[in-house]
Amino acid sequence: MQLYKNFCKETLDENGNLLDFELDFPENYNFGYDVVDKMAELAPDDTAVVWTNPDKEEKFFTFADISRLSNKAANVFRNNGIKKGDKVLVILKRNYEYWYVAPALHKLGAIIIPATHLLTQSDISYRVDTANITAAVCTPDDTTAEDLMAVASQPNTLEKVFVCRKKIFGTIDFTTEVENADDTLERVDTKAEEPMLIYFTSGTTGYPKAVEHNHTYTLGHIITAKYWQCVKEKGLHLTVAETGWGKASWGKIYGQWLCGCGVMVYDFDKFSPGKLLRIIERYKVTSFCAPPTVYRYFIKRGMDKYDLSALEHLTTAGEALNGEVFEKVFEQTGLHLMEGFGQTESVLMLANLKGSVAKPGSMGKPTPLYDVHIIDDSGKELGANETGEIVVYPPKDKKQYGIFMSYYGNEELYKNVWKGGVYHTGDTAYKDEDGYYWYVGRADDLIKTRGFRVGPFEVENVIMQYPNVLECAVIGVPDKDRGQAIKAIVKLADGTAHDKHTESEIKTFCNKRMASYKWIQHLEIVDEFPKTISGKIKRTTLREESK
Repeated sequence: MQLYKNFCKETLDENGNLLDFELDFPENYNFGYDVVDKMAELAPDDTAVVWTNPDKEEKFFTFADISRLSNKAANVFRNNGIKKGDKVLVILKRNYEYWYVAPALHKLGAIIIPATHLLTQSDISYRVDTANITAAVCTPDDTTAEDLMAVASQPNTLEKVFVCRKKIFGTIDFTTEVENADDTLERVDTKAEEPMLIYFTSGTTGYPKAVEHNHTYTLGHIITAKYWQCVKEKGLHLTVAETGWGKASWGKIYGQWLCGCGVMVYDFDKFSPGKLLRIIERYKVTSFCAPPTVYRYFIKRGMDKYDLSALEHLTTAGEALNGEVFEKVFEQTGLHLMEGFGQTESVLMLANLKGSVAKPGSMGKPTPLYDVHIIDDSGKELGANETGEIVVYPPKDKKQYGIFMSYYGNEELYKNVWKGGVYHTGDTAYKDEDGYYWYVGRADDLIKTRGFRVGPFEVENVIMQYPNVLECAVIGVPDKDRGQAIKAIVKLADGTAHDKHTESEIKTFCNKRMASYKWIQHLEIVDEFPKTISGKIKRTTLREESK
C-alpha cells in the first residue's frame, strides 16, 4: 500500500521517471492520522519498523502496532497536560520508542523537537529557553535523563521529563504509562500548515537556529523516498542517522511510510562498518542511504565480502562525494551511488533521481518542488561553470512547499534568507552544460564534519572560556575520513607558553565541555591573526593557509 499517491499529483515519463510533481492534500492533513492510522487500516500487518542493536535484541512493529502505540503514547502525553502547540524535546537516539512517540505528538498537534543525546546541559538549556519547551521524552541510556532533570530544576519552562524503560525519581515512567494507557484516540483538529516540528541547526554566527516546519514537511519527503532513495513497497530501507538529526526525517519515517516501505533501525552507539554491513546482509535491506564517510569505511572493509544481493539502491548526502568513492562502491556492489542535496530548512532540492545518469561527484539536478538557480552576490544569474550561491525562486502562481516556515523566535534571520524575494541556501555550487550541479562549499564558515553541521561560534565560545586565550578562530580543514575536521587557531595572553602541553591542555579543556561532534581535532597557536581593515579575522586566509 503506497499512500503517497493520495497527497500529490505526479507526471511520469514512459519509463516511470518523474517529470513533474505537485502536493495535493486536505486542509487538516496530519501524518499521524492520515498515514500511520490509514496504513494500519489498509495494511495492518505490513512491517513498519525492524529494530535491532549490537546485543542482537530484536523488535518488529507492524503499522497496526505503531498506530496502537502512538494512540497510547498520545493519551499518556495528554493525561500529563501536553496539548496542541506545546513543544516537546525528544532525545531517543535510535531507540524504538521514537517511531511511536513522533506520530503521537503529531496527532496531538504538539511540536516535536528532536535532539541528539550528545548535547550538554547548557545545550539543552539553550533549546528549552529558545523554544519554550515544556516537556521532554528521553532515552534511558547515558546521562540524558539526569541532564534533563538538572535543566528542569532551573527557572525555565521545562516541567515534565518522560523516561523510557527506566524508573528515575522525579521523572515520569513513560514505558509503564504507555502499557496502561487507552489505545483509542479521538482525532485532534490540526491543520496541514500549522507547526509540527523544530530542528535546531548550527549557523556561522550565534547559537543554533530553531528551524520550524509544518505538517506538509512530511509530504515533501515523498520525492526523497520514492524517486531518490527508490524505496519499494514492503521493502526495508536503512538510513544511517540518529533521530536527533534532520537526516532521520529524510530516511527513517515520513517518506518511507508514505511509500509503504518498512524502516530498518540499527540502534548502535559506536559505528562499526563490519557490523552495519552484516545488518544489511542479515535483514535483507533493499535500499540504503548514508554520508560519503560511511561508504569510505565500507570500501575499506570490502562490501563485496557480504551478501548484499537484496540491496537495490544506494544514496548519499551530507557532504561532498569523492569520485573515487563512487567508483569503488560500484566496483564492489554493481550499484551507482546517487547523490542528493538539501538542508535542515528544506527537503530534497537537488538529486540524481530514479532513471537519471549519475555523474560521479555531482549533486544532480533540481527536484520538481524547487526552481533552483545559481546567482552571484548582486543577484545576477550565472551561466554554465560559474560558481555562485544556490538559491530557490518561489513559484509565481502557487505556494512554495518544502521550505521551512520560520526560524522560531528570530523573524529577522528568516527575512534575511529570503532577501530579494528568493531563498538563499548559503551553499555555493556551479552548474555544468548538462544542467548537473556540483557542490563547491558554504558561502559562509559553517563546518561539515562526519555529516554534522558545526558553527564556528559554538566552539569559539567554549575556547574563550580558557583563561589564557585572547582571540580565537575555528575553521574546517580537509580530512579524508571526516570530510572536514575542526581546527582551532588561538592567540594566547602574553607570558603563556606556546608549546605542545598548552595545545593539549586547551583541547582537553574544550572537548570536555562540548558534544563530541564539536571536538577540536587540530589546534594551532599564533602570534597574530590576519585581519580586515575593520579588524575582523580573515577566515578565508586561515583556511587557505591550513590546506
